[in-house]
Amino acid sequence: MKVAVSGKGGVGKTLLAGGLAYGFAMRKYETIAIDADSSPNLALTLGLTAEEARKIKPISDNNELIESKTNSGYSGVYNLNFRVDDVVRNYAVHTPLGANLIVMGTVRSMGAGCMCAPTAVIRALLRYLVVETNEAVVLDLEAGVEHIGRGTAKQVDVLLIVADSNFKSLEIAKRIHDLASEAGMKRLYLVGSRVMNDEQKTVIQNFADKNGLHVLDFIPFDTKITESDMMGKTPLLNKDFVSVQTIDNICEFLLK
Repeated sequence: MKVAVSGKGGVGKTLLAGGLAYGFAMRKYETIAIDADSSPNLALTLGLTAEEARKIKPISDNNELIESKTNSGYSGVYNLNFRVDDVVRNYAVHTPLGANLIVMGTVRSMGAGCMCAPTAVIRALLRYLVVETNEAVVLDLEAGVEHIGRGTAKQVDVLLIVADSNFKSLEIAKRIHDLASEAGMKRLYLVGSRVMNDEQKTVIQNFADKNGLHVLDFIPFDTKITESDMMGKTPLLNKDFVSVQTIDNICEFLLK
Protein backbone atom coordinates (compact mmCIF):
# COMPACT_ATOMS: atom_id res chain seq x y z
CA MET A 1 0.00 0.00 0.00
CA LYS A 2 1.47 3.33 -1.11
CA VAL A 3 -0.45 6.42 0.03
CA ALA A 4 0.36 10.08 -0.58
CA VAL A 5 -1.26 12.80 1.55
CA SER A 6 -1.37 16.38 0.31
CA GLY A 7 -3.18 19.63 1.01
CA LYS A 8 -2.84 23.17 2.25
CA GLY A 9 -0.77 23.70 5.38
CA GLY A 10 -2.66 23.75 8.67
CA VAL A 11 -5.59 21.56 7.66
CA GLY A 12 -4.55 18.41 9.53
CA LYS A 13 -2.60 16.75 6.74
CA THR A 14 0.23 15.51 8.96
CA LEU A 15 -2.16 14.08 11.55
CA LEU A 16 -3.80 12.01 8.82
CA ALA A 17 -0.45 10.88 7.40
CA GLY A 18 0.81 9.93 10.84
CA GLY A 19 -2.43 8.14 11.68
CA LEU A 20 -2.26 6.08 8.50
CA ALA A 21 1.38 5.14 9.13
CA TYR A 22 0.47 4.13 12.68
CA GLY A 23 -2.53 2.17 11.42
CA PHE A 24 -0.49 0.24 8.87
CA ALA A 25 2.23 -0.52 11.43
CA MET A 26 -0.31 -1.73 14.00
CA ARG A 27 -1.72 -4.07 11.34
CA LYS A 28 1.75 -5.63 11.03
CA TYR A 29 2.78 -3.94 7.78
CA GLU A 30 6.41 -2.91 7.45
CA THR A 31 5.78 0.82 7.23
CA ILE A 32 7.88 3.75 6.05
CA ALA A 33 6.65 7.29 6.65
CA ILE A 34 8.13 9.97 4.41
CA ASP A 35 8.07 13.59 5.53
CA ALA A 36 8.39 15.55 2.28
CA ASP A 37 6.85 18.76 3.62
CA SER A 38 8.94 21.94 3.71
CA SER A 39 7.96 22.32 7.39
CA PRO A 40 8.48 18.76 8.63
CA ASN A 41 6.80 17.72 11.87
CA LEU A 42 5.74 14.14 11.14
CA ALA A 43 8.35 12.97 13.66
CA LEU A 44 6.42 14.54 16.54
CA THR A 45 3.14 13.08 15.27
CA LEU A 46 4.71 9.61 15.27
CA GLY A 47 5.73 9.93 18.90
CA LEU A 48 9.33 11.14 18.81
CA THR A 49 10.26 13.83 21.32
CA ALA A 50 11.17 17.33 20.16
CA GLU A 51 14.81 16.61 21.04
CA GLU A 52 14.80 13.39 19.02
CA ALA A 53 13.11 15.11 16.09
CA ARG A 54 15.70 17.91 16.04
CA LYS A 55 18.49 15.33 15.73
CA ILE A 56 17.13 13.97 12.45
CA LYS A 57 19.15 15.31 9.55
CA PRO A 58 17.00 15.70 6.42
CA ILE A 59 18.29 13.90 3.34
CA SER A 60 18.66 17.21 1.48
CA ASP A 61 20.98 18.50 4.24
CA ASN A 62 23.18 15.41 4.36
CA ASN A 63 26.06 16.66 2.22
CA GLU A 64 28.20 13.57 2.83
CA LEU A 65 25.43 11.25 1.65
CA ILE A 66 24.59 13.38 -1.39
CA GLU A 67 28.26 13.65 -2.36
CA SER A 68 28.73 9.89 -2.10
CA LYS A 69 25.75 9.27 -4.38
CA THR A 70 26.11 11.96 -7.02
CA ASN A 71 29.82 12.77 -7.30
CA SER A 72 31.04 12.06 -10.84
CA GLY A 73 34.54 13.38 -10.42
CA TYR A 74 33.78 16.37 -12.63
CA SER A 75 32.77 19.79 -11.36
CA GLY A 76 29.13 20.62 -12.08
CA VAL A 77 28.40 17.12 -13.45
CA TYR A 78 26.36 14.76 -11.28
CA ASN A 79 26.17 11.01 -11.36
CA LEU A 80 22.49 10.13 -11.73
CA ASN A 81 22.92 6.35 -11.72
CA PHE A 82 23.09 5.22 -8.09
CA ARG A 83 21.36 2.92 -5.62
CA VAL A 84 19.40 4.23 -2.64
CA ASP A 85 18.32 1.06 -0.82
CA ASP A 86 21.12 1.64 1.68
CA VAL A 87 19.66 5.08 2.47
CA VAL A 88 16.53 3.43 3.84
CA ARG A 89 18.58 1.03 5.94
CA ASN A 90 20.95 3.65 7.32
CA TYR A 91 18.84 6.79 7.68
CA ALA A 92 15.30 5.67 8.50
CA VAL A 93 14.44 6.41 12.13
CA HIS A 94 12.24 4.00 14.06
CA THR A 95 9.38 5.76 15.82
CA PRO A 96 7.36 4.84 18.94
CA LEU A 97 4.26 4.33 16.77
CA GLY A 98 5.93 1.54 14.78
CA ALA A 99 6.66 3.25 11.47
CA ASN A 100 10.15 4.04 10.21
CA LEU A 101 10.57 7.72 9.33
CA ILE A 102 12.63 9.43 6.64
CA VAL A 103 12.74 13.23 6.47
CA MET A 104 13.42 14.43 2.92
CA GLY A 105 14.05 18.13 3.58
CA THR A 106 13.97 21.10 1.22
CA VAL A 107 15.75 24.35 0.33
CA ARG A 108 15.84 26.50 3.48
CA SER A 109 16.20 29.90 1.82
CA MET A 110 16.83 31.72 -1.42
CA GLY A 111 20.47 31.50 -2.38
CA ALA A 112 21.00 28.31 -0.39
CA GLY A 113 22.84 26.79 -3.32
CA CYS A 114 22.05 24.52 -6.23
CA MET A 115 19.65 21.73 -5.31
CA CYS A 116 20.46 19.57 -8.36
CA ALA A 117 22.30 16.85 -6.44
CA PRO A 118 19.96 16.75 -3.40
CA THR A 119 16.94 16.71 -5.71
CA ALA A 120 18.41 13.81 -7.66
CA VAL A 121 18.86 11.79 -4.46
CA ILE A 122 15.37 12.62 -3.19
CA ARG A 123 13.75 11.70 -6.50
CA ALA A 124 15.66 8.42 -6.66
CA LEU A 125 14.74 7.63 -3.06
CA LEU A 126 11.06 8.37 -3.62
CA ARG A 127 11.00 6.25 -6.74
CA TYR A 128 12.69 3.37 -4.92
CA LEU A 129 10.25 3.54 -2.01
CA VAL A 130 7.14 3.88 -4.16
CA VAL A 131 8.04 1.54 -7.03
CA GLU A 132 10.46 -1.10 -5.76
CA THR A 133 9.75 -1.80 -2.08
CA ASN A 134 7.02 -4.04 -0.67
CA GLU A 135 6.50 -1.95 2.46
CA ALA A 136 3.51 0.22 3.21
CA VAL A 137 4.62 3.77 2.41
CA VAL A 138 2.93 6.99 3.54
CA LEU A 139 4.13 10.27 2.02
CA ASP A 140 3.33 13.55 3.76
CA LEU A 141 3.58 15.99 0.86
CA GLU A 142 3.33 19.71 0.33
CA ALA A 143 0.43 21.27 -1.60
CA GLY A 144 1.12 19.64 -4.95
CA VAL A 145 2.48 16.41 -6.42
CA GLU A 146 5.78 17.72 -7.78
CA HIS A 147 7.70 15.76 -5.12
CA ILE A 148 6.57 12.49 -6.65
CA GLY A 149 7.01 13.25 -10.34
CA ARG A 150 4.77 12.18 -13.15
CA GLY A 151 6.32 8.75 -13.72
CA THR A 152 6.42 7.78 -10.06
CA ALA A 153 2.97 9.22 -9.35
CA LYS A 154 1.32 6.40 -11.27
CA GLN A 155 2.77 3.91 -8.78
CA VAL A 156 1.09 5.51 -5.77
CA ASP A 157 -2.03 3.51 -4.88
CA VAL A 158 -3.99 6.40 -3.38
CA LEU A 159 -3.72 10.17 -3.10
CA LEU A 160 -5.63 11.69 -0.19
CA ILE A 161 -6.21 15.43 -0.55
CA VAL A 162 -6.96 17.09 2.78
CA ALA A 163 -9.02 20.27 3.04
CA ASP A 164 -11.14 22.09 5.58
CA SER A 165 -14.16 24.26 4.75
CA ASN A 166 -12.03 27.33 4.00
CA PHE A 167 -12.43 28.33 0.34
CA LYS A 168 -8.66 28.72 -0.18
CA SER A 169 -8.09 25.25 1.19
CA LEU A 170 -10.71 23.80 -1.14
CA GLU A 171 -9.31 25.63 -4.17
CA ILE A 172 -5.85 24.21 -3.43
CA ALA A 173 -7.44 20.77 -3.12
CA LYS A 174 -8.96 21.12 -6.60
CA ARG A 175 -5.60 22.23 -8.01
CA ILE A 176 -3.89 19.20 -6.47
CA HIS A 177 -6.62 16.93 -7.82
CA ASP A 178 -6.16 18.29 -11.34
CA LEU A 179 -2.37 17.96 -11.18
CA ALA A 180 -2.63 14.42 -9.86
CA SER A 181 -5.05 13.44 -12.59
CA GLU A 182 -2.68 14.82 -15.23
CA ALA A 183 0.18 12.87 -13.61
CA GLY A 184 -1.71 9.62 -14.01
CA MET A 185 -3.00 9.01 -10.49
CA LYS A 186 -6.24 7.04 -10.49
CA ARG A 187 -7.49 6.77 -6.90
CA LEU A 188 -7.98 10.32 -5.67
CA TYR A 189 -10.01 11.16 -2.59
CA LEU A 190 -10.86 14.36 -0.78
CA VAL A 191 -10.79 14.13 3.02
CA GLY A 192 -12.68 16.86 4.87
CA SER A 193 -10.71 17.86 7.95
CA ARG A 194 -11.25 19.89 11.12
CA VAL A 195 -15.00 19.79 10.50
CA MET A 196 -16.85 21.51 13.35
CA ASN A 197 -20.48 21.21 12.25
CA ASP A 198 -22.88 20.07 9.54
CA GLU A 199 -22.64 23.43 7.78
CA GLN A 200 -18.91 23.01 7.20
CA LYS A 201 -19.46 19.44 6.07
CA THR A 202 -22.03 20.65 3.56
CA VAL A 203 -19.65 23.31 2.21
CA ILE A 204 -16.96 20.70 1.58
CA GLN A 205 -19.39 18.21 0.03
CA ASN A 206 -20.97 20.81 -2.26
CA PHE A 207 -17.56 21.98 -3.46
CA ALA A 208 -16.54 18.40 -4.15
CA ASP A 209 -19.73 17.64 -6.07
CA LYS A 210 -19.38 20.79 -8.15
CA ASN A 211 -15.74 20.11 -9.07
CA GLY A 212 -15.71 16.36 -9.55
CA LEU A 213 -13.92 15.39 -6.34
CA HIS A 214 -14.89 12.26 -4.41
CA VAL A 215 -15.18 12.74 -0.62
CA LEU A 216 -13.84 9.75 1.30
CA ASP A 217 -14.63 10.88 4.85
CA PHE A 218 -14.82 13.81 7.25
CA ILE A 219 -12.41 14.13 10.17
CA PRO A 220 -14.12 16.15 12.91
CA PHE A 221 -12.47 19.03 14.71
CA ASP A 222 -11.35 17.62 18.06
CA THR A 223 -10.32 19.86 20.95
CA LYS A 224 -8.65 16.83 22.54
CA ILE A 225 -6.17 16.77 19.67
CA THR A 226 -5.32 20.43 20.30
CA GLU A 227 -4.95 19.80 24.03
CA SER A 228 -2.65 16.83 23.40
CA ASP A 229 -0.48 18.91 21.08
CA MET A 230 -0.26 21.68 23.67
CA MET A 231 1.00 19.20 26.26
CA GLY A 232 3.44 17.56 23.85
CA LYS A 233 1.60 14.25 23.90
CA THR A 234 0.90 11.90 21.00
CA PRO A 235 -2.85 12.10 20.25
CA LEU A 236 -2.84 9.10 17.90
CA LEU A 237 -2.46 6.76 20.87
CA ASN A 238 -5.85 7.83 22.22
CA LYS A 239 -8.35 5.54 20.52
CA ASP A 240 -11.25 7.28 22.26
CA PHE A 241 -10.65 10.47 20.24
CA VAL A 242 -13.28 10.63 17.51
CA SER A 243 -10.82 12.07 14.98
CA VAL A 244 -8.36 9.25 15.67
CA GLN A 245 -11.14 6.71 15.19
CA THR A 246 -12.05 8.31 11.86
CA ILE A 247 -8.46 8.12 10.62
CA ASP A 248 -8.27 4.46 11.64
CA ASN A 249 -11.47 3.82 9.67
CA ILE A 250 -9.86 5.46 6.63
CA CYS A 251 -6.86 3.18 7.06
CA GLU A 252 -9.13 0.13 7.16
CA PHE A 253 -10.97 1.31 4.05
CA LEU A 254 -7.75 1.78 2.07
CA LEU A 255 -6.51 -1.69 2.93
CA LYS A 256 -9.80 -3.23 1.79
